[in-house]
Amino acid sequence: MANVTSSMVKELRDKTGAGMMDCKAALGATDGNLEASVDWLRKKGLAKAAKKAGRLAAEGLIGVAARGDAGALVEINSETDFVARNDQFKDFVKRAAELALVMEGDVEKLVAHPLGDGVSVQETLTQLVAKIGENLTIRRATAIAVSPGIVASYVHNAVAPDLGKMGVLVALRSTADATKLTALGKQIAMHIAAAAPLALTREQLAPDIVARERDVQRELARQSGKPETVIEKMIEGRMRKFYEEAVLLSQIFVIDQETPIAKVVEKAAQDLGAPIEIAGFYRFAVGEGIDKGDGGDFAGEVKAMAGS
Repeated sequence: MANVTSSMVKELRDKTGAGMMDCKAALGATDGNLEASVDWLRKKGLAKAAKKAGRLAAEGLIGVAARGDAGALVEINSETDFVARNDQFKDFVKRAAELALVMEGDVEKLVAHPLGDGVSVQETLTQLVAKIGENLTIRRATAIAVSPGIVASYVHNAVAPDLGKMGVLVALRSTADATKLTALGKQIAMHIAAAAPLALTREQLAPDIVARERDVQRELARQSGKPETVIEKMIEGRMRKFYEEAVLLSQIFVIDQETPIAKVVEKAAQDLGAPIEIAGFYRFAVGEGIDKGDGGDFAGEVKAMAGS
């Protein structure tokens, strides 16, 4: 059995809102596995909410670069938030994001490419580590492009233009006016930042995520003591609710709190006189998926693509 520490209990409490002793019991029952502990609590009806935020956060910044029909995101981590506010660090992240756009989000190409004076991105980062005195890492990058159409961006908790704790890109495929499309795209990007969708459509949800949610809902439904035929209907109803919360096109627009995103796009297409399609999106938040407890990194970009 894993040694359940107070920091593990606190992290689980932060994710679920469950009581301290319940969190300790869940961690003990799952050998310290955080995600399994979340499910354990949910199955027992003890988790108030399974938050979508990532694991224990690392520090650093998300850099965003969006130019017309293309955009890129890069995450560069530091050990402390103090360093994330350093001007040299911010300048490095900004330049790395611009280069990530040119390199189409390929991290290997990005780190090997010159950033200035013939010095590669990786060498520049190494020099920055020596100056600042903290470990710095280029964790991930991604890019998206669409034609015809635009890529809009949004930065949450910005510390400077195109730099912040969270960055979002959303690609809209359309021949409509680019300025008006960009305004719509920014609103949708703001929604994505707040609502954290897992996929663009129901079909694009990862099968393991769907299976895990169905398992939790089945266990909860069985606690009602009702017949299996009734339980199956209960499960399907609860899964429909899950899809509404997890799928971008089904989510309720955070700005008006009443219209599904699919309807928002449909109305915009009517207003602008041209079809509009959300071609894809990316959402990066600093440190999501990093578990400092065991050094694991479980992130990867949150993304959804609907064709090329």
